[in-house]
Amino acid sequence: MFRFGMSRWRISAVSGAVVAAMAAAALPAAAVQPAGQQPPVPARYADQRLGWAPCDPGSALECAAMTVPRDWHHPGVGQDLTVEVSRHRAEDPARRRGVLMMAAGGPGASGLGRPEGFAEKLPSVAAVYDVVGFDQRGLGRSTRVQCQTDEEFQAFFAGDFRDRSPAAVAQVVARSRRLAADCRERSGDLARYITTDQTVRDMDLFRSLLGVRKITYYGPSYATMIGAYYATEFPRRVERVVLDSNIAFNGSWEAFMGGQPMSFQRRFEQDFLPWLALHDSVYHYGTTAAAAKAHWEARRLALHDHPLTIGTLLLGPNQFDNGTIQGMYNAADGFEGLATALTTLDRWDTATPEDRQHVADRFGSYLSPGFVAEFFSVTCNDTPWSRDMDAWVKRSAKDAADHPLAGARELAFAAVCASWPSPPAPEVKVTGAGLPTILMVNSVHDPATAYEGAVAAHRQLRGSRLVTVTGGGDHGQYLNGNACVDGIVTDYLLTGAAPAHDTSCPANPLPSPGRAMTGSYALS
Repeated sequence: MFRFGMSRWRISAVSGAVVAAMAAAALPAAAVQPAGQQPPVPARYADQRLGWAPCDPGSALECAAMTVPRDWHHPGVGQDLTVEVSRHRAEDPARRRGVLMMAAGGPGASGLGRPEGFAEKLPSVAAVYDVVGFDQRGLGRSTRVQCQTDEEFQAFFAGDFRDRSPAAVAQVVARSRRLAADCRERSGDLARYITTDQTVRDMDLFRSLLGVRKITYYGPSYATMIGAYYATEFPRRVERVVLDSNIAFNGSWEAFMGGQPMSFQRRFEQDFLPWLALHDSVYHYGTTAAAAKAHWEARRLALHDHPLTIGTLLLGPNQFDNGTIQGMYNAADGFEGLATALTTLDRWDTATPEDRQHVADRFGSYLSPGFVAEFFSVTCNDTPWSRDMDAWVKRSAKDAADHPLAGARELAFAAVCASWPSPPAPEVKVTGAGLPTILMVNSVHDPATAYEGAVAAHRQLRGSRLVTVTGGGDHGQYLNGNACVDGIVTDYLLTGAAPAHDTSCPANPLPSPGRAMTGSYALS
């Protein structure tokens, strides 16, 4: 959530007989051990040595393969997994103060290469920390979950999610069930072990193999949940923790996803459309937010009636929504690119090949099968989902009407998790007990991790400090060009000094058309 902070809901269940058979075959889920009382790690994992080598020729970033149990609650049962890890060594070994571990958002984004970019942007931090990262189990260079091919996954977004006719609803649910079934058929039992709880145990093994007693942690989006879980399960092994653009990790995925239709619609209507109208002289989309919205809706309707084929992309209303959703994450990166693509669609007959390719890139690159395989494995496994089909159909119809940008897809996403065969992972209750002061950052109009959820998580994580970015809605605030945020977070990482109370920073001004970006590196 999480860059590409998707969300949604799950519906229809696999037949009761299949679910019962799977449950009978599965090992019972273990309760989470009390904080600080984790069982010893078997020697076969604890005594391994990481074979560090350059990740790529000439790179300062080193990579290694770490062996982990398939199931930390039953180590030794089933085939081991590989988690690929990386490190950027402290530039000033004499002043080295420890390890800063990073994780990536999503769930579904790769974290392996992030330490290198982080170190380039933050030499003061990279001088004193070994900055380390990893590809979570299930993705990237680690042991991967397999669900669908690119071609098969295109069918998931076929049609128009706003179509609430019985036939259209049935097709959406059928495609979601197919995706869940493909994950099971092609990954065996692996998908059921792709959870946040399993990931944080991988992280603690990584910490141990690095030879340090405690880590400092930075995580954006979904990685805020990883950080909160790690601190809860291993409270004596964290020194400083920064959680940037926060998932409501105090609740369920189902509840968290329920906030996204509202927060994406808010970002779209209160930030993007007024910005688009302000620059009508450039984009010609309407001089008011209402006019720009009507123009956008008219374009969507035109694509419903006459989808465009651009290479291998069939650009219909769902793809139009996807590209717009992606444009909401970061104003500097997304608003101008989306607006340019919208104007190209208005003059399609005279558009250049380069302009048409830009449209294809904007509206055809939101998600990949690999990302989605990890995303659904985590979100469907971590916490329970309702399997009440009638309730999901009703709820998704309401959200599609009230908050259509992301609400329209709710049924498709919910139906995957409602069809997921695995029982939920052990419950992890985040409280903040026994932890140092944790620093949280969130913008008020964040589309993917709603500010309301961040506030609720902040209250649950007692002793934390929340930095609210007012007047904006970017997802991923640290190293996003905001001097106020960067100063607070960097000072905390280097000295441990957190604000005495919750505080705020003003958001960056929205970008002007044609402005060249300088130095933005949002870690979402």
